Amino acid sequence: MTTFIEVDTLKNYIAGNWEEADKTTAVMNPATGEEIVQVPLSNQEQVNKAVAAAKQAQRKWALVPAPQRAEVLYRMGNLMKENKERLSRILTMENGKVLEEARGEVQEGIDMAFYMAGEGRRLFGQTTPAELKDKFAISQRCPVGVVGIITPWNFPIAIATWKSFPAIVAGNAVIWKPATETPLMAYELAKIFAEAGLPDGVLNVVFGSGSVVGDAMVHHDDIRVISFTGSNDTGRQIAAKCGQQLKKVSLEMGGKNAVIVMDDADLELAAEGIIWSAFGTSGQRCTACSRVIVHENVKAKLEERLLEKMKHLTIGNGLDETIKVGPIINEAGLNKIKRYVEIGKEEGATLLAGGEVWQGELGGNFFSPTLFTDATPTMRISQEEIFGPVVSLIPVKSFAEAIEVNNGVSYGLSSSIFTKDVNRVFQAQRDLDTGIVYVNAGTTGAEIHLPFGGTKGTGNGHRDSGVQALDVFTEWKAVYIDYSGKLQRAQIDIE
Repeated sequence: MTTFIEVDTLKNYIAGNWEEADKTTAVMNPATGEEIVQVPLSNQEQVNKAVAAAKQAQRKWALVPAPQRAEVLYRMGNLMKENKERLSRILTMENGKVLEEARGEVQEGIDMAFYMAGEGRRLFGQTTPAELKDKFAISQRCPVGVVGIITPWNFPIAIATWKSFPAIVAGNAVIWKPATETPLMAYELAKIFAEAGLPDGVLNVVFGSGSVVGDAMVHHDDIRVISFTGSNDTGRQIAAKCGQQLKKVSLEMGGKNAVIVMDDADLELAAEGIIWSAFGTSGQRCTACSRVIVHENVKAKLEERLLEKMKHLTIGNGLDETIKVGPIINEAGLNKIKRYVEIGKEEGATLLAGGEVWQGELGGNFFSPTLFTDATPTMRISQEEIFGPVVSLIPVKSFAEAIEVNNGVSYGLSSSIFTKDVNRVFQAQRDLDTGIVYVNAGTTGAEIHLPFGGTKGTGNGHRDSGVQALDVFTEWKAVYIDYSGKLQRAQIDIE
């Protein structure tokens, strides 16, 4: 038991109380293989209890003026700042990402708290001229009611704050199912919410599996929104089930992101951006670079730079400040990466570096940063999300071909181009079919005041983060106030 963690077994957080579940399972440190804590495996009954508490609390919460709701988020941000280092170390222990990345993620949650708190004084609708005399017309945002958020293990604070903060400032109550691999962040955030003064029942945390807790949330009549980040297969199932119930659903489901390197690019800068985007978080990001679309004239030079930089990537426990690449979350993730490396070799791509499990002294799940070259756009390693430290170089002959290759996958989350040609920059930002586009930077590094999400198989059109996140957790209401003292029949009575 580490000094950063104060409990042996977690409990669900329902209506302001910590409640035990009948079953639990172990949470393992992916860098060491050691047990950190036991997490509940909850059931339908506990979901029902949380929803009942949320439904009751939401009625009162919606009546609290939005600027007062925002005060809770301001306090959340300050409390998270005070606990930033402790939260970062816990995050690294349960998730594995290196400490500097964990600190960055906690900071993202802090930034989101202050940003969404500001929306408590905005939540803007529209005032518009009415088409008849003595009539006033407005639109306004209204809370949906009870919302369900289902979050992944790879960004257990950032994504949770992207979803919960806008939902709460908009006047909703939240049921949160965090990933069972990283439950401690949910436990810590629930405690901070309580300390910040959030009324009991407005946030409820129910731990458990997606097949039980997640499914119960999706099918519950009183949960009117499901916001999910995770795999494409699971997202499709959620969308189908929610569609049958006419329930709003927001999906963010990954990517097959590419960095385009043109023949006029700053190759040193491009190599730095690729290394960070491909191997940060051990490639376990939905925005990770897994394809490099490189002009054939500079392919050899770029390979040299990448191979040289990869020699300096240290692998190990993320709590060690000298480590740059942490572990894979679990053995299943490790085995998936191994399978894709074999697929790449079988397809005919050339393995330049890595491609094997890293055997250290820690006993955790590590995979060596891996570089393929001479991949083709249609290979599986060029089309399918691997979710590990594996990147493939795809040579192209022109800018037009690079755009075509970038767009030729089923995902559409993030893309990047390195070039010094301003004309290409403007063409790329127009023609790349992803929800996020970077110029002379890698594919990662979203900022909280801009919308996060993508096109095609990445999602269903909604966005996390930014003011656009409010669209997921609010309904629009049109209000017409007629002070003419007589019946006016809209278009019928227009002279």
